[in-house]
Amino acid sequence: MRHGCKINHLSRTHAHRVAMLSNMATSLILEKRIETTLAKAKALRVYVEPLINRSKEDTTNNRRVVFSYLHSKEAVNELFREISQKIANRPGGYTRILKTGIRHGDNSAMAIIELVDYNENMLKPIAEKKAKSTRRSRAKKAENAETPAVEAPAVEEAPKAE
Repeated sequence: MRHGCKINHLSRTHAHRVAMLSNMATSLILEKRIETTLAKAKALRVYVEPLINRSKEDTTNNRRVVFSYLHSKEAVNELFREISQKIANRPGGYTRILKTGIRHGDNSAMAIIELVDYNENMLKPIAEKKAKSTRRSRAKKAENAETPAVEAPAVEEAPKAE
């Protein structure tokens, strides 16, 4: 029984789980957004957020610790050079999980996990919406009634022959 176990083992051995999370964290850092199952996304968030937090302070020890988790020089350099600059004043919550529905093959819940500061669509300021007029408004009917419509010339009827 799982009394009090906080970690999701994802039905994998320890070595497989660590390798998978390391690869997914590397992909997330390099690509800024990945699509995976909801359970893996939640496990990845717990794995990658402490690494991102360590990148705020660029020291040799922090680089070595992060490299021991990621095993990728490119990912470590990306994390400490670009990502750490964007998240410098953010107190936490570096990732966002967006649910995308289910996978048709096995009905598992799918999600997109992304770095928060790299989604340009959500960072755009919201444009003010103009007043929306409905088609059922009586004001338009009143305006149309005031302006006379151009009438077609009347057609005279011919007298009926008896």
